[in-house]
Amino acid sequence: MEKEQAIFLANFIENASSAVFETKKLETSGGRLQKFHQWTNGKPTLAAFEITRSDTDTGYYFVFIDWHRNDNYYLVIYAHDRSTTCAEIRQIQEIDGFPHIVWTYKPFKRDGKNDQRKAYFKQMFGSTTIHIKLPTSALEVDIFLEKLFKLCQNRKKADLIVEVFDLE
Repeated sequence: MEKEQAIFLANFIENASSAVFETKKLETSGGRLQKFHQWTNGKPTLAAFEITRSDTDTGYYFVFIDWHRNDNYYLVIYAHDRSTTCAEIRQIQEIDGFPHIVWTYKPFKRDGKNDQRKAYFKQMFGSTTIHIKLPTSALEVDIFLEKLFKLCQNRKKADLIVEVFDLE
């Protein structure tokens, strides 16, 4: 996404007040996160937040970052323990006159079972490609965050499905 889009979205998240989500802005030094994760440290970062859903105590880190240092910004969502990313979102498309985040489930596990993961994701969630409308007002931020939390939860379910069922 373009830098202006990332700033716009980060500002909405930072300034929204919510009864459902608690948002804490992370400190950056010189526009970079320090001591966060080896894939993130030192890269240009516009903003980073720890976002927790109060009623379930589920949380993620949302990092607006120039992931490849090429002026193409991503919203990278990290698991709450920072062990891995849940989503790396960079694409925004206009759909029905409104900008939407577009994200596609593409598992890259090295166990030969990615086709089963993709089939499960598609069967359970309708498609491997997800479209989430960007908020256009502070009132829409909770809906946006809920959909991103759901995306992360669905990704985790799909990634782990081969451990739950013998799909061969």
